[in-house]
Amino acid sequence: MQEKILGALETVIDPELGIDIVNLGLVYEVELDDDGLCTIKMTLTTMGCPLTDYLSDSINTAVMKLPEVEDVEIDLVWYPQWNPEMMSRYARISLGIG
Repeated sequence: MQEKILGALETVIDPELGIDIVNLGLVYEVELDDDGLCTIKMTLTTMGCPLTDYLSDSINTAVMKLPEVEDVEIDLVWYPQWNPEMMSRYARISLGIG
């Protein structure tokens, strides 16, 4: 089920960078409990990111499309602090980071 959730989250694109939040390394953990509650532990590239509401809405829309999911809870964390090394190889190549 984690793969299905991560697949849904790969459709959520950070509009500033043009890369999805999974490949950016923003998603730390996903869980689905027996009641259909999907908990997503994630961070943002910076504290006070102006896209927080946009990303939250996009995440909810994407994950709620999965029939197993009844509700979504986003647990926004700041540790470990995000850094560019958390990005996938795909993201680094797309952004021209060596």
